[in-house]
Amino acid sequence: MSDLPTLSELDAALPFVDRHIGLRPVDVDAMLDRLGFGSIDELMKAAVPGGIRAAAELDLPAPLTEEAAARELRALAAANRPGETMIGLGYHGTITPPVIRRNVLEDPSWYTAYTPYQPEISQGRLEALINFQTVIGDLTGLPTANASLLDEATAAAEAMTLVRRGNRKASGPFVVDADALPQTIDVVRTRAEAMGIDVVVADLTDGLPEGELCGVLVQYPGASGRVLDPRAVIEETHARNGLAVVAADLLALTLLEAPGELGADVVVGSSQRFGVPLFYGGPHAGYMAVAKGLERHLPGRLVGVSVDAEGRPAYRLALQTREQHIRRDKATSNICTAQVLLAVVASMYAVYHGPAGLRSIATRAHRYAAVLARGLADGGVTVETEQFFDTITVAVPGRAAEVVAAARSFGVQLRLVDVDRVGISTSETTTRSTLTSVFKAFGVEADLRALDQATADALPDGLQRQTAYLTHEVFSSHHSETSMLRYLRRLSARDYALDRGMIPLGSCTMKLNATTEMEPVSLPGFADLHPFAPAEDAAGYRQLVDELEGWLAEVTGYDKVSIQPNAGSQGELAGLLAIRGYHRANGDLDRNVCLIPSSAHGTNAASAVMAGMKVVVVKAGDDGAVDLADLRTACEAHADDLAAIMVTYPSTHGAYEDTITELCEIVHAHGGQVYVDGANLNALLGYAKPGEFGGDVSHLNLHKTFCIPHGGGGPGVGPVAVRAHLAPFLPSHAMHPEEAKRSGIGPISAAPYGSAGILPISWAYIRLMGAEGLTRATASAVLSANYVAARLGEHYPVLYKGHGGLVAHECILDVRGLTRDSGVTVDDVAKRLVDYGFHAPTMSFPVAGTLMVEPTESEDLAEIDRFCDAMIAIKAEIDRVAAGEWTPEESPLRGAPHTSRALVGEWDRGYSRELAVFPTGIDPDKYWPPVGRIDQAYGDRNLVCACPPPEAFAE
Repeated sequence: MSDLPTLSELDAALPFVDRHIGLRPVDVDAMLDRLGFGSIDELMKAAVPGGIRAAAELDLPAPLTEEAAARELRALAAANRPGETMIGLGYHGTITPPVIRRNVLEDPSWYTAYTPYQPEISQGRLEALINFQTVIGDLTGLPTANASLLDEATAAAEAMTLVRRGNRKASGPFVVDADALPQTIDVVRTRAEAMGIDVVVADLTDGLPEGELCGVLVQYPGASGRVLDPRAVIEETHARNGLAVVAADLLALTLLEAPGELGADVVVGSSQRFGVPLFYGGPHAGYMAVAKGLERHLPGRLVGVSVDAEGRPAYRLALQTREQHIRRDKATSNICTAQVLLAVVASMYAVYHGPAGLRSIATRAHRYAAVLARGLADGGVTVETEQFFDTITVAVPGRAAEVVAAARSFGVQLRLVDVDRVGISTSETTTRSTLTSVFKAFGVEADLRALDQATADALPDGLQRQTAYLTHEVFSSHHSETSMLRYLRRLSARDYALDRGMIPLGSCTMKLNATTEMEPVSLPGFADLHPFAPAEDAAGYRQLVDELEGWLAEVTGYDKVSIQPNAGSQGELAGLLAIRGYHRANGDLDRNVCLIPSSAHGTNAASAVMAGMKVVVVKAGDDGAVDLADLRTACEAHADDLAAIMVTYPSTHGAYEDTITELCEIVHAHGGQVYVDGANLNALLGYAKPGEFGGDVSHLNLHKTFCIPHGGGGPGVGPVAVRAHLAPFLPSHAMHPEEAKRSGIGPISAAPYGSAGILPISWAYIRLMGAEGLTRATASAVLSANYVAARLGEHYPVLYKGHGGLVAHECILDVRGLTRDSGVTVDDVAKRLVDYGFHAPTMSFPVAGTLMVEPTESEDLAEIDRFCDAMIAIKAEIDRVAAGEWTPEESPLRGAPHTSRALVGEWDRGYSRELAVFPTGIDPDKYWPPVGRIDQAYGDRNLVCACPPPEAFAE
């Protein structure tokens, strides 16, 4: 009997870490043997420089089982009290159709996809995004819309900088409507202050303030609920050579005239109320649409229509030369990706409901607001808002807090405007019982049926919508659940995501997004809470955020963390603003130079410019490491104005550099701060902490290291972590539930906790893994990367290695020599990998003509070997081209990717059909790309960014 396992041993069997990490012990032994190491510890001692090793093991709670973690998360969600939200301010109750929730938000074929840089294997999500762009373009009345931004407030800030870029004739301040959403005003001010832009907040009821201006932002409808006719302000703005920005409620635009029809040059807003849960403030897909002539200034992604190798229409990202990795400090924005998954949800909400359904939802919300206003007025309450869509402001002198408290006791959250006024917003989720509760809170008795019959609409006559919208057939074809389900399935089947196989992208860490981590996102306590709900109604979120920020501080070696930034790019900006604030507080107003290695990700340079800094490039040596001699020269030249250096560690080249501590010392000695980009933290967790080896600030990518999925290009979270001396300069927010965080450098995103709704994912990951699990994950990722480098290094040169002649968690394969010898390009290799059943590695970053591979800790040895076998087989095909058996143009590499059309019709190529489509043998589970290789240049020359007519796809 003594040989039987104990209950403790049985309870500990198969912990989550063994679900997350793909390598089995036998795999680890085989890989270590290939590399010549006797153990993981021996490998990591050789790979990680001793000078940066953490002083102690991570201090984290013991790991939980999946069931126990799920139970804790349910308890945290239950500690939140969403109630019936009527707070408004850009966040509204909405209903996510279950067919969309289950088959988009909760479907790994959508949420584990990567940014569609490889368009041939991204046609499904690209179609969903072009639907989104069409929705935005139609409702705003402008010809070109992007594929989403981070939220409404940051979209407004992006519009401000677009106005200054796109209108060289104008000068003067940017004027903001005093009735704009308060968080929008604050984010615009934060952005403007760093960039030296004057912002004037003005009541636009009587027109614009006197003097010069570069542009104006009008809220339509306003935060108070008022619907101001913007035409006079727009006309006056144009007369003064300015551009007009309108921040518009997307649902209201189904009833109100399109801003583009009223003369707007730019329209921004949020698509949240198109089926995206409140999520305590995010993630939500912001939007931007622009007038003709401004499309090349659009920030973020733009999906366009091009043609494939056979001349058939195909979607792809348009105008990619605008992006940060090419334009760097001249980039139009530091936005790298945005909120694709949420934009897909919003677009499908529009597809499912169609124009008539959307109008019905909007009309219902408006009618509830009108009936509410009439009932309150009849009951003796002063309603200040006369013409409105769904929001009213009412006066109750001295009683506002009492009314809000009474409503809360009935389960309804109203907005406390000030001591005398209350704001109320209706929405898709408003019901008759909701109104009854509101009337009771005000002490008003009302007969809803009689009120309804006696109440007229409250929309302004001159602004009621006349222009058509959503006329494309996609918005009238999928209104039954059966049709919608099949449409979503058809689109997802066209894509390649992690549910199909390995996505070996260097720099992007496409690891497992475990189901246990994802499930809590849909819990009502997390999904349905308004970001400005009373603090006492968000106790579960408060505990979750406090614990997560504490754990992130522990694993990075910093003192304080803010999870407000809702993307890695925003984390960069927040970190640099903290450095700027620190120097200014010390009286060092001239410290504005930011050193950036030549190998850095382009967002670094763009973020530095947005933080009001001047970029000075530091050279990288032949080994990819920062050239310390050039660094010393730059530091000495800028000893009086050096603000910071931004450095990625491990390096952008995927190597542990020995010189990082010396680099930090040099910069500190010259008065600068060290910003360590946390993009590659997956190679450090448990082994080294940036806050210990010299960093002053880092941003982290929760959508990389901490398992928030990429979602086809968002959502992400980019927390910023700082040493104690920078803590006073972390992002603040005027409506933060913690009073101490309401004043400071200002908000970096619209909501106090940014994309709070997806924080349970990272909380669950850390809670499930524990200290030992996170450390083991790091070692497994490093082992896998070095195994790939060893296997493929015999066929493709591995460009950079670091400490001990090893790579970190990724490696760069150099294809340039093969291109010189054969004419086969890195693009050919990437497209040919599709035929072998793989997403391509990262192409031409950080070095043109190379492939950066990151296997992550989640892949098992069989999948890693399958990838290596494919790359080796492709090298053999390249050798045949180099030997003259094929020309590059006649090879299967240039013909790739091959669609199912290759199986039929005439075949006149110099290689067989079998080699084209089944290079590893017949596979019943083969992924078939829906289109052939796409002509990128054609799409930029012939820019089409809305749904093409159905006949474009006819044979």
